[in-house]
Amino acid sequence: MFTGLIQALGTMKPLGGDSWQITCVSQSGEVIMQDLAYGDSVAVDGVCLTVEKVLKDGFIATASPETLRRTTLGGEQTQQRYVNLEASLRVGSKVGGHFVMGHVDGIGRLLMAEQTATSWEMTFSASEAIARYIVPKGSIAVNGISLTVATYEPEFSQFKVAVIPLTYAETNLRYLTPGSLVNLEGDILGKYVEKFLYSGKPQTTDLDNSINDITPAFLAEHGYL
Repeated sequence: MFTGLIQALGTMKPLGGDSWQITCVSQSGEVIMQDLAYGDSVAVDGVCLTVEKVLKDGFIATASPETLRRTTLGGEQTQQRYVNLEASLRVGSKVGGHFVMGHVDGIGRLLMAEQTATSWEMTFSASEAIARYIVPKGSIAVNGISLTVATYEPEFSQFKVAVIPLTYAETNLRYLTPGSLVNLEGDILGKYVEKFLYSGKPQTTDLDNSINDITPAFLAEHGYL
């Protein structure tokens, strides 16, 4: 489990097959490396990976076929690139973001990034499988970064976030250009609410359509006011 507060910036280099070498490149990399051990979990661009070998300034990990299929680690992105790093949450640690599991729901795409007087406003697209968990002022993890949804346009499956200068400067968001792919993870709370709402009902193979049955009247009837 993670919090979505990025601790260091690194590079990710394919080693062949499903193996990757992750190297800390920012000065804050010591936060990741100070007691890193075999078997530890590290979020790499929001993807929970297990440390298989500790290196001087990084580690080696393997991504499963499911991880490659569902995240930006797969596809044609075979060149070394910058990634966001966060060590797993420890008991007693501060939770400054939101609970991030490191289980990416799918891939999104940056549509637009615009600098304002106080922040960067970034608009992303999201597949319907992820979009159903997006709510205005709710939480979402983009490349492992805990962000708050500013606006959400369900008809276009698009959402906008405001990124403060510190987050923009210390993460790989600053390297994104329109069209760049990102890992998206919806808030775990939304997934449990969905599960409870449909608990005991006949299973459907078209949850994307059945989720439309949740209306303001339905929520009011069940105590959500």
